[in-house]
Amino acid sequence: MQNNATPPSGLTRRRFAALTVGAGLAALALPRPALALTTAEARGLIDRVVAELLQIINSGQSEAAMIREFERFFARHADVPIIAQSVLGPPARTASRAQMRAFTEAFQGYMARKYGRRFREFIGGRIEVVDGRQVNQYFEIISTVRIRNERPFELRWLVSDRSGQDRFFNLVIEGVNLLITERSEIGGMLDRRGGDIDALIGHLRTVG
Repeated sequence: MQNNATPPSGLTRRRFAALTVGAGLAALALPRPALALTTAEARGLIDRVVAELLQIINSGQSEAAMIREFERFFARHADVPIIAQSVLGPPARTASRAQMRAFTEAFQGYMARKYGRRFREFIGGRIEVVDGRQVNQYFEIISTVRIRNERPFELRWLVSDRSGQDRFFNLVIEGVNLLITERSEIGGMLDRRGGDIDALIGHLRTVG
């Protein structure tokens, strides 16, 4: 199913791309056990995730309070360690456990600040889960985002239980997915710091 609608002007494809983590690389990083999750369960999970996300967006909280809520939401429902490992790329294989823990924590806060503000553009809108299917070792749950005075656009959630919990590990909007964009951005930050992961961690704690 392909939706050719243009994303809303306030939330462009370029900006939203950084919300997603690449399906292929993230899937490769996942552990090996077979899926116990079903398509219906994956869809039910995203139904609950969407309801919670919209509750935060439409809560009337200040921007700062909403960002804090969004970080907790991200920690509860996204497979943050897998996402962080995938975004960091090859340096994740040589980083120490302590560095990966610190990077994952810093990345989680960075994502919440960077995109929590942009989710405010969804205020008054709806996200409707419309379909789902299994794709290899994960599930793709398709939703439609409807914002007032904008054309609807498609948001796909990639879900797996292969890390031991039922979580989404990627978002894709009209074919644009975060890992490629965000991994490039994080890689650029790391390159500018001479490959120093600790310096990257410190930077991520201050930006977004």
